[in-house]
Amino acid sequence: MAGSCHVACLSRGRRSGRLGMASPAALNDVALRRTSTRQSIDELILASRVLDDGLLQTQLSVPTAHCGGCMGKIERALAQLDGVVSARVNLSTRRATVTWKRTATIPPLLATLSEVGFEANLLSNLEGQPDRERRRLIVAMAVSGFAAMNIMLLSVSVWSGADPGTRHLFHAISALLALPTVAYSGRIFFQSAWSALRAGRTNMDVPISIGILLALGLSIFDTLHSGPHAYFDAVVTLIFFLLIGRTLDYLMRDKARSAVLGLAKMMPAGAKVIAEDGSRTFVTLDSVAVGDAIVVAPGERVPLDGVVLAGEGDVDTAVVTGEAMPTPVMAGSKLLSGMLNLDGSLEVRVTSTSAHSFLAEMILMMEAAEQGRARYRRLADRVATYYSPIIHSLAFAAFVGWFLSTGDWHRSLTIAISVLIITCPCALGLAIPMVQVVAAKRLFERGIALKDGSALERLAEIDIVVFDKTGTLTIGDLRVTEADIDQRYRDIASAMASRSDHPVARAIAASSEGRAGGNLDSFSELPGKGLEACRAGHVFRIGRPDWALSGANADVGSLHTVFSVDGERAGHFRFSDIEKTSARDAVRQLSELGLDVELLSGDHPEAVSAVAASIGIAKFHAGLLPQQKVQRLEALAGKQCKTLMVGDGLNDGPALSAAHVSMAPSNAADIGRAAADIVFFGQDLAAIPQVLRISHAAGRLVRQNLVFSVGYNLMVLPMALAGYVSPLLAAVAMSLSSITVVANALRIPSQSGPRPNTVRRERALVPAGSAT
Repeated sequence: MAGSCHVACLSRGRRSGRLGMASPAALNDVALRRTSTRQSIDELILASRVLDDGLLQTQLSVPTAHCGGCMGKIERALAQLDGVVSARVNLSTRRATVTWKRTATIPPLLATLSEVGFEANLLSNLEGQPDRERRRLIVAMAVSGFAAMNIMLLSVSVWSGADPGTRHLFHAISALLALPTVAYSGRIFFQSAWSALRAGRTNMDVPISIGILLALGLSIFDTLHSGPHAYFDAVVTLIFFLLIGRTLDYLMRDKARSAVLGLAKMMPAGAKVIAEDGSRTFVTLDSVAVGDAIVVAPGERVPLDGVVLAGEGDVDTAVVTGEAMPTPVMAGSKLLSGMLNLDGSLEVRVTSTSAHSFLAEMILMMEAAEQGRARYRRLADRVATYYSPIIHSLAFAAFVGWFLSTGDWHRSLTIAISVLIITCPCALGLAIPMVQVVAAKRLFERGIALKDGSALERLAEIDIVVFDKTGTLTIGDLRVTEADIDQRYRDIASAMASRSDHPVARAIAASSEGRAGGNLDSFSELPGKGLEACRAGHVFRIGRPDWALSGANADVGSLHTVFSVDGERAGHFRFSDIEKTSARDAVRQLSELGLDVELLSGDHPEAVSAVAASIGIAKFHAGLLPQQKVQRLEALAGKQCKTLMVGDGLNDGPALSAAHVSMAPSNAADIGRAAADIVFFGQDLAAIPQVLRISHAAGRLVRQNLVFSVGYNLMVLPMALAGYVSPLLAAVAMSLSSITVVANALRIPSQSGPRPNTVRRERALVPAGSAT
């Protein structure tokens, strides 16, 4: 059965020419059948996505990963396997994404993670199942909190000077409360520490577990020997505060994931496919191939990207564009998954598989937001890696030093326990991931999706913002204002324009509405230059004069787009463009932030100058080809300038990749969304200053958390080594440091107003030239 499913999965991928993925139901069956870390070849391939170049991508659920150190160990262990190209871990979702190449041997992903101490399973669709981890944390926290309050009441009596008999009785009662509490609530830390030690490594839970067990053992010893001191209150309070921090961390990550889950829930379970005989069959999304025709009834979400074949009505596009007003659609209109069909039945031709649909891409971008390896993140991970051995060494040195100087093993062990507890690097492990998680959620509230968490840090470094013009500062909706073309060639020009999706070509095709167009022997589109076609031995071109015309004919004055036959001018076009009303305000806000703004365009200088003057951009470059835009960005980088490139991707893919950090609207061309580090929903440019403000706030909070985490340890370590900190004070201080870091991350400003939306009255500009 697994083999047949695998064949079907791969056949769908080949049939669509893109990416194939097993159905959620099939993946769920795999997870339910799995009882060990053993994986069969069929199971692994069935649960994997088929990428290009013979690569496969597998997602693993790693529920026991909870810190930056875990993330680094998982990635290193998987990356060392033969055939593995990359391995990235997302702490918010506790998922590992592994890209691997199929060879003679299949990489033992699950077995490898088991060997290094992590439980893992092939990811399955378990959305409907209860959140067991949250329940386990909350119950364990409640149990430890109840025990901590009662033991603390007993301890107050002991501290107040109870007689030896009462003191011994209260210590015994405290022991009866502490032992089951430690066994039940403390197992969360013990299991993690044991898994790490069994794999020959350490993590942050190792010093915590050692400190808890030593303090518990010492307290039991003192109770049995009627000693004056016992630290049951410290043990249980430490577990209680640690669980508060870990539960807050889990809830915050889960809250940040709510945006991703909200998008995922928008995706319908399947679609009604129209068969060749006209019958309609409901199938899962993974069974729908590119080119299939589906039906979207009124009130249903569009399940897959496509083009309307028949029917008309209004569609709610808020998920994609942020616009509140419905958009009318008809035959030929493009639809993206997630849009809501308000009225009218639509027949849609599918243009992308479920794995490559708009919603799927947005979900992947949100889940990838925490995976970036920024400089601060790498530093914290590296420090956390060496922290546990250092803590163990300091605690052992403290015990030996105090024992040699005093001969009192009891006091020496107490001080060593305090050192272990108070210097645990939990706060350092949370310092950066929590800020990154909260920042990603705040951005998503504003309609902005991070593809790489490291983009936040890079954004805070930029000093110049570079814009593309058409489709970025303007809406790219050109209109032909003058068309002077030889009557004999009007049909050919219409046929050429109708085959391109460039704004200039769309405008020419729209102005020729009603013309049937002519047949062409060949057709090609050259980015930054224009369109070329052959018919009856003649070469026809629409585009830049210096390219479309030959020799001396290229001098045509102020004309921007010409139509030529065999290098001879046979007509020309003039256009007008429409400026985005949010552009001027966005440029003003960027200037207020102290950033330089520059405009790069392939358009004619006259058109670029008009846009720049209207929006308020003093510096611009016109007539640039795509490679010349890249050269300009490289020149800025050579001057130590950090650039933010904002483009729509029609011909900005290379420039977006070359910039220090890049942004693109969600409705940009595929190449633009793929190359950009950040994608914002709709076309409202207010997203640019917003993401910059969030990045600056996140940068400040990261630095504050790092300074606090390191400063805290540098301050309390000498006090603990000198014997001025009891295990109880150590437990409270260490736990409060973790909670402080989490609380500080929440200071990133939340959405203060309605979600940006692009429903505004647009304003026409002076005539513009060809858009590039």
